[in-house]
Amino acid sequence: MRSAQITRKTAETNITVHIDLDGTGSYDNQTGVGFFDHMLDQLARHSLIDMKIRCEGDLHIDDHHTVEDVGIALGQALSHAIGDKKGIRRYGACLLPMDDALVRTALDLSGRPFLIWNMTLPTPKIGTFDTELVREFFQAFSTHGGVTLHVDALHGINSHHMAEAAFKSVARALREAVETDPRTANAIPSTKGAL
Repeated sequence: MRSAQITRKTAETNITVHIDLDGTGSYDNQTGVGFFDHMLDQLARHSLIDMKIRCEGDLHIDDHHTVEDVGIALGQALSHAIGDKKGIRRYGACLLPMDDALVRTALDLSGRPFLIWNMTLPTPKIGTFDTELVREFFQAFSTHGGVTLHVDALHGINSHHMAEAAFKSVARALREAVETDPRTANAIPSTKGAL
């Protein structure tokens, strides 16, 4: 079973994340931030990673702590669920169109976190959601999941479309990277012998 449950409690958030890497993309995400829940649902559905997230955050301040801390917990869950990385494909990439938006993602489950973020969303808000939090989520996810993550917006004029394309593109790349490679099912995908 490649699954994990993470509980993270601070003065700002109380989070439980459960994921199953070998799922069907089912989701049940409740963070109190509607747009963010919608994005997490996309991440689950298109990665085929079953995902259940509960977060009680200090939303009376703003959405920042909730979004960032869910990224931290989700990254930790990914790292635990994937274990020693034996047999995984390790790399994933996706070029994803969504109406006006075109987003390219490439990632490596290397254990070496690094985020390259080439996406400027044209509006400061999507509804009540601060668009700068899209990057904050992926920074936290990359750092705590040990993911080298490159996200590039090649086109886009609508912030909702661009953000959603980013989540879907990362999801599809993640799906590819966590899959078991039948040709190397018992090997670590590195000449170093460890990741």
